[in-house]
Amino acid sequence: MNFSLHPEAEPELATAGTFYKQQAGVTLVSAFLAEFAHVAGLLVGNPGLGTRTESELRVYPLRRFPYSLIYRAVGRCIRILVVGHQHRRPGYWRGRL
Repeated sequence: MNFSLHPEAEPELATAGTFYKQQAGVTLVSAFLAEFAHVAGLLVGNPGLGTRTESELRVYPLRRFPYSLIYRAVGRCIRILVVGHQHRRPGYWRGRL
């Protein structure tokens, strides 16, 4: 099993990384990307993790950063639909279903 990013999730990840790099430097952006990779790996190994939403998606928060991954299992792949900030624009991603 592996994971893939929805085309709109890619710039969300990049924007978050850019923010952390500008605000705190390379060390923090590296920690953010490492945590993203760690959580993505957890989801690949355990696709049932996370809280199920009403639309059969799952939400799994990052531990150290205020972001959550919204995903679904598609065959043998985890499809990450959203890399979303937990306190900004709730529900903006609903069109990606």
